[in-house]
Amino acid sequence: MSHDHDSHDSPESNNRRRLLQGMAALPLIGLPAVSNFARAANIPTAQVNTTKLAVTDTEVVVGQLHSATGTMAISETGSIQAEQLAIDQINAMGGVLGRKIRVIKEDGASDWPTFAEKSKKLLINDRAACVFGCWTSASRKAVLPIFEKENGLLYYPTFYEGLEQSKNVIYTGQEATQQILWGLDWANTEKKAKSFFLIGSDYIWPRTSNKIARKHIENKLKGKVVGEEYYPLGHTNFNSLINKIKLAKPDCIYAVVVGGSNVSFYKQLKAAGITADKQFLLTISVTEDELLGIGGENSAGFYACMKYFQSLDNPNNKKFVEAFKAKYGPKSVIGDVTQAGYLGPWLWKAAVEKAKSFDVAKVAAASPGIEFKEAPEGYVKIHENHHLWSKARIGQMTMDGQFKVIAESPQLIVPDPFPKGYQ
Repeated sequence: MSHDHDSHDSPESNNRRRLLQGMAALPLIGLPAVSNFARAANIPTAQVNTTKLAVTDTEVVVGQLHSATGTMAISETGSIQAEQLAIDQINAMGGVLGRKIRVIKEDGASDWPTFAEKSKKLLINDRAACVFGCWTSASRKAVLPIFEKENGLLYYPTFYEGLEQSKNVIYTGQEATQQILWGLDWANTEKKAKSFFLIGSDYIWPRTSNKIARKHIENKLKGKVVGEEYYPLGHTNFNSLINKIKLAKPDCIYAVVVGGSNVSFYKQLKAAGITADKQFLLTISVTEDELLGIGGENSAGFYACMKYFQSLDNPNNKKFVEAFKAKYGPKSVIGDVTQAGYLGPWLWKAAVEKAKSFDVAKVAAASPGIEFKEAPEGYVKIHENHHLWSKARIGQMTMDGQFKVIAESPQLIVPDPFPKGYQ
């Protein structure tokens, strides 16, 4: 699977030009008064760093821990890019408490033990003030005990199954009630779906998501699950699955296939004649990043439930998309998790400045109630359970690899990581 679309290999001059264009777009995004920086820069390091983090008078070190290689790179590259964009913008504004952010990047390589090992390096050796990272729940579960033991702070950008809450994690993606339940209600109400075929990659997030989906379908929607199948990450042959789907004739294929496997899955659906004019499909795991590999011709007309789509029409998003494309090239795309990745550095900066300290315990304590009004998705706020209030939306896949937003929740959905009756 090629990942050329990161435009890493573009010539230096192009990169420089993009960077300058990106910087030209910077002041548009939530620029506070400069006087704050003059004041912030005067706060002595001993006062803002009492726990031996890597903070000096001029810089603060943060970690970035994603899969830049392996089957998850198709999904995680966007998060790496968006987090870097936010950090560049924050640095161009003077940094955090007058200190520039320096990033140490580590590659989890789509391998959970590697994620654990790299998180130890970032927290123990590098003394990172926070880490932006992980994508899969398996990688998050692998690093969580380390963040809790070493008192690190992780900003986790992926929509996930919920059933977790930690003082050491800020979850900038949506949990199950903000995506799975709302999306299934929409499928039932708007598409009259009563029978569902559940498909997932074989690890914790898809299995837990489908467990929650099954309970909702059977208990709340009084519908029926007519099939449930799992395949290893990186799996590429879905022909026997497609035969099972054809026999079961579900109203809805509910797809939680992750990473590079999506390319094979959607191409094989198309080859088998399962297209959107004949079959309703709803996914919670395909964003614009995956569509780049899948191709619009193999997916047009199918639906995804996310909180963010690149095509969202609001002023915050227009500025964000413009800055992202200026930095990463006109062909780059932005998916749900990419946008949630972008929120991390801004929410961290706001919490640090509210706490007037880089100390993890103080930043975590300052986080509830932090708002980010410039969020590309519209507006977010951190709940005391460390998740975000956000909206749910339905997008329909288009031929050009984008989504047409066709529905959204009327208001922000309160995050509820432990919904009653779904555990």
